[in-house]
Amino acid sequence: MKLLRYGPIGQEKPAALDADGQLRDLSMLLPDITGKQLDPVTLNALDAIDLSRLPAVDQNVRIGCPVAGVGKIICVGLNYADHARESGLEPPPEPVLFMKPACSIVGPNDNVIIPRGSVKTDWEVELGVVIGTAASYVDEADALNYVAGYVVINDVSEREFQLERAGQWDKGKGCDTFSPIGPWLVTRDAVADPHQLNLWLEVNGRRVQDSSTAQFIFGIPKLVSYISQFMTLYPGDIISTGTPPGVGLGQKPAPWYLRPGDTMRLGIAGLGEQQQTLAAWTR
Repeated sequence: MKLLRYGPIGQEKPAALDADGQLRDLSMLLPDITGKQLDPVTLNALDAIDLSRLPAVDQNVRIGCPVAGVGKIICVGLNYADHARESGLEPPPEPVLFMKPACSIVGPNDNVIIPRGSVKTDWEVELGVVIGTAASYVDEADALNYVAGYVVINDVSEREFQLERAGQWDKGKGCDTFSPIGPWLVTRDAVADPHQLNLWLEVNGRRVQDSSTAQFIFGIPKLVSYISQFMTLYPGDIISTGTPPGVGLGQKPAPWYLRPGDTMRLGIAGLGEQQQTLAAWTR
């Protein structure tokens, strides 16, 4: 099942994508798609509905983040061995964690704003894991039972803020609009193996990232279990699982970064595509 939210910013309504690719409005059944709607009972009930009987939605409507009220985004750094090496770092012995705030979240096709003073805004296609059941100190063997589904995330990053301004990575990761998410939340049962998904990203039509989640250093059960040892994961929380090689920081012979007017297009097999235009900060 593919769940999404559509409409103007702050006025999104819940919807689902039917088998023919038509958007169907769910607002007569759900107030929204939040953590409360991601429990297994609700998802199973939604999956049993004949979507063709629900109102169709204009295909040209704006698509928002598929989950409302995300509490936290927990990101995993250096989770692809090749990306660690292109960053000049060794693959970590344990998952590297950092956070992105909710104010960074936008829809999958909304503009990304280059922050004031930025000279090194970068791209990162990532698989997002959406939590459906509260998880605390869970075992790896049970970890996937706490997952509601999967999403595409662009973990936009400002490398100078992240790496050259001292302190934690968060300051280069949490800028407004730096977390485009969607278009859909694809439920766990509809993804045969999240560790065998091709993912890619293009800048101005040039393919710069092209890899597979088969290259994970730490798989999803390990990540869910590991993170749950340090904090409770609540329904609607999202784990962003890391990016493969090909980010601007790692370009050869020299790094290059995003500028106003550039476009990013990215996707993950079975989870949909995003496209963003870069805009200058004007406030």
